[in-house]
Amino acid sequence: MKTYFRLLSFAKPIEKFAIPYIIATLLSVVFNTLNLALLAPLLDTLFNNTKSVSLPATAPSAWDIMGMFKYYTSYFIDHYGAWATLQYVCAVIVISVLLANVFTYLAQRIMENLRAHTLLNLRKAVFNNMVNLHLGYFNNERKGNIMSKVTNDVQVVQFSVTGTLQVVFKEPLQIIAYLIMLLNISVKLTLISLLVVPLAGLVVARIVKTLKQQAINLQQSFGIMISYLDETLTGMKIVKAFNAAERMKQKFNEENRRYTNIVKAMARRQQLASPTSQFLSILMVAGIVLYGGYLILNKQSELTSAQFIVYIGIFSQLTRPVKAISDSFSNIHQGIAAGERVLELIDTKPAVIDGINAVEVNGFNKSIEFKNVSFAYGDKQVLDSISLIIPKGKTIALVGPSGGGKSTLMDLIPRFIEPDNGAILFDDIDTRNIKANSLRSQMGFVNQESILFNDSIFNNIAFGKPNATLEEVEAAARIANAHDFIMQTEHGYQTNIGDRGVKLSGGQKQRINIARAVLTNPPIMLLDEATSALDTESERLVQDALNKLMQNRTTLVIAHRLSTIQNADKIIVLEAGQIVEQGTHLELIAHNGLYKRLIDMQTFEV
Repeated sequence: MKTYFRLLSFAKPIEKFAIPYIIATLLSVVFNTLNLALLAPLLDTLFNNTKSVSLPATAPSAWDIMGMFKYYTSYFIDHYGAWATLQYVCAVIVISVLLANVFTYLAQRIMENLRAHTLLNLRKAVFNNMVNLHLGYFNNERKGNIMSKVTNDVQVVQFSVTGTLQVVFKEPLQIIAYLIMLLNISVKLTLISLLVVPLAGLVVARIVKTLKQQAINLQQSFGIMISYLDETLTGMKIVKAFNAAERMKQKFNEENRRYTNIVKAMARRQQLASPTSQFLSILMVAGIVLYGGYLILNKQSELTSAQFIVYIGIFSQLTRPVKAISDSFSNIHQGIAAGERVLELIDTKPAVIDGINAVEVNGFNKSIEFKNVSFAYGDKQVLDSISLIIPKGKTIALVGPSGGGKSTLMDLIPRFIEPDNGAILFDDIDTRNIKANSLRSQMGFVNQESILFNDSIFNNIAFGKPNATLEEVEAAARIANAHDFIMQTEHGYQTNIGDRGVKLSGGQKQRINIARAVLTNPPIMLLDEATSALDTESERLVQDALNKLMQNRTTLVIAHRLSTIQNADKIIVLEAGQIVEQGTHLELIAHNGLYKRLIDMQTFEV
């Protein structure tokens, strides 16, 4: 139940919904119960059509509901006749039914508002925490599984948990109201009939016992299916290029069959609960009819025929809220299973957080310094005691064989990850003592992979500066050698570039990336293989844009092409997580070491 109450906490302020819901539900239950009880005076009026009846000396107490109905029905028949009484009773029943439906509607509206409010808060909490997580989390998780938690699991929680809240409050209240009315009609008959109710509850509980584990398996299977879908859509070109369509179909369809089998297994148990409880209900009603009928026929009960018919009607309705509760318990297993997956994502803490006394930086004045920095992914050491100074205004290039630690070193500067040992100083301040957003605002990023969004060219360039004017965006695009091709598109800067920029070429996408970095005008640029995936013509245009971008800025660049790094102020050669050489291009060529061999092979790789 701990998970259940945690999920309910997202409904705060719950009293805003709970108080009016309780009032509306109480009135709905009262009038629903009276609707059935009012059948007694209706039947009495029809069965007793004499013009006069003998009235009791005094009116019954307010707690004797059926006695009051009988007294006033007799009173009206005595004073106004059976026909007038029948009209009166019918009018009261119509008003009672109307009020019952009005308050039921109001209660449902309030619950829908609560459900929507809970979904809003839950989805907001999930997405906000997901965005705040460190990059390493997404490297270890299936993207489809995360998407499933944010979409499907949250939806399941919405209907299962808040729906159960409605059932757990309303239906027990309705059961109590029916029991009060049944006891009011006949205490003896009610006590005997209730002996078989626990038996029905035990049977239904046993049927739904294993639903929780099935619900967990169901959510996990759905997450895997979404992962396969996402991977196939993302890599559709590779899937087709390597004739892997049938293999991807097989993987998806196998998981789809597993998901379907779990759905069918859960449905079998859930659907078995309904006919079982219904059969037991009819069995109980039949038993009461036999027992009550025996008492009446043998003059061993004070029940009138009308009261006995009403008793059977109310008792038959007693099983409806009992069935609703049993159904809600089967649904809540699925909601709790989905809720646990959602809360797992909410409870995941980011590895990179701002310290209590973290400061903000408003510029870059001196240098970025690595002091004996080490970093490892699990047991794999990636960087080992790196010491390096990046002075303001200088261009530092990182080169070396694949897996040497270049990208990891770059990711440490904006605090995408944190060092295991050592420190990184930004103007002599440990980056762990600087607010991450403040630190990143001093940097621009151009990656090997052109990461764009399904939006207009304008909004992609203005991504880091949403309030930018068209003139500012155009100026950034000109520096990035992007303005001319942008103007040749269908709607210029308002042209939508499609999912991940699919409507643009590789060189065009990269120049949009550069324009985005130019627009924020940061003092530091981090360039990770910005030209590695381009053809010669595109590389020339992008390299020219990069050269403009690097002017009067501090730049750290990873590259494998000589044209990108030969003019760097200093070149750092990394191998197996250590700096093995450093110097200018000419100094390293003269040294005739690893750099010289890499130049000869032209294999500076990520």
